[in-house]
Amino acid sequence: MKQIPLLKSLICLGVAAAVTLPVAAADGALTMARAIRLALDHNPQLQASDARKEAGVGRAVQARAWPNPELEVSAEDMPARHGGLSQAKNMAGITQVVPYPGKKKADAQIGAADAAAGAAEWRLRRAELVREVKIAYCQVQIAERSAAVAADLVRVADAAATAAAKRNVAGEIALQEQLRAEIQLEQTKSEKVDAAREIAVARQELARLLGLPDLSEAQLTGAPDESGELALVHGAASAILAGHPAMVAARARRDQAVATLRRAGLEPRPDVTVGVAGGRDEAANENQMALRLSIPLPLFDRSKGKQQEARAGLREAEAGIAATQQELLAAWRSAVASYQAAAAQVTAHRQRILPKSEQALRLVQTGFDEGKFTFIDYLDIQRTTAGVRLAYQKKLFELNSARAALEAMAEAVPAN
Repeated sequence: MKQIPLLKSLICLGVAAAVTLPVAAADGALTMARAIRLALDHNPQLQASDARKEAGVGRAVQARAWPNPELEVSAEDMPARHGGLSQAKNMAGITQVVPYPGKKKADAQIGAADAAAGAAEWRLRRAELVREVKIAYCQVQIAERSAAVAADLVRVADAAATAAAKRNVAGEIALQEQLRAEIQLEQTKSEKVDAAREIAVARQELARLLGLPDLSEAQLTGAPDESGELALVHGAASAILAGHPAMVAARARRDQAVATLRRAGLEPRPDVTVGVAGGRDEAANENQMALRLSIPLPLFDRSKGKQQEARAGLREAEAGIAATQQELLAAWRSAVASYQAAAAQVTAHRQRILPKSEQALRLVQTGFDEGKFTFIDYLDIQRTTAGVRLAYQKKLFELNSARAALEAMAEAVPAN
């Protein structure tokens, strides 16, 4: 496929894309590549898709097979009162159903198209699984980073509440400021619990994708991509549409529908049963041969319903191709837009918003130490800074999710 060099230049792959390379994981450590390999080996949904692919291959093989011949044994003109088989015409032969020309060819085309669609759908499911693993892996990392932010906020709020209690006892601040500091502490503790729950949920989702019972002890290595650097080639969408497994499957289903319609049109044409037999007429003491030919009489067309169904199936398959094209194009454009927006926001947070929030925090902290700001001012700026850090993690997740979607669409196209 000539489009493949273009596709391979779509993505400047980082650590997350090293899917097929051997992976050596340290004790308790789980790399992205190792996670993908585990998913490809153990994910039950992918295994089910592989089984469906193999079933399609089996149906294709079966569609080419002719029916077995039949053995026929007969005894004719056997006297009813005496003599039995010794006075009968005893014959033995073989009959074979010969399909009308074109029927088995159409059956083979139907089976081959079904197998091709099954193989393409398996490749699509494999690419989607890799994308889901990358996103779930990043989700765990982001959840752990967010939990660290929540833990930092708890430590600050706890220290502030302790200091507020001491100052209230000393008469330096009013009770209401102490209570507000304690309320802030309780809120941050609740947020820390929520963050821990998010980690557990994210790890369980990753374990599900990997086909493992638990990943609570695994240490994820690496870090989410923060560069926002992804090379997008002009015309990449059309290149992907040409070889994406979803399009391959849709075209295969259309080919299958065409062959099914052709097969339905041949249905009224009768199959022929031919046979040859040999035996002996015991009463006449003579050897005999017999040739047999059986042809159903196509007095009525019994396949109108099948032909109507096949025509409708063909229209559905053709509409499916158009729908798949639209869905892939929309998915590509959406992923590109999401990636570009997230990359711009990540850059803005890293270069401007985070530094300014940290600077504001330092200024308020210095002013608080000098008595210029209250506990509440200090806690508010801490919460604002934490909110900025959490927003940055959210944008990182959006960036990596969009990247995973773009990589999945490019990598799903098989290299020839």
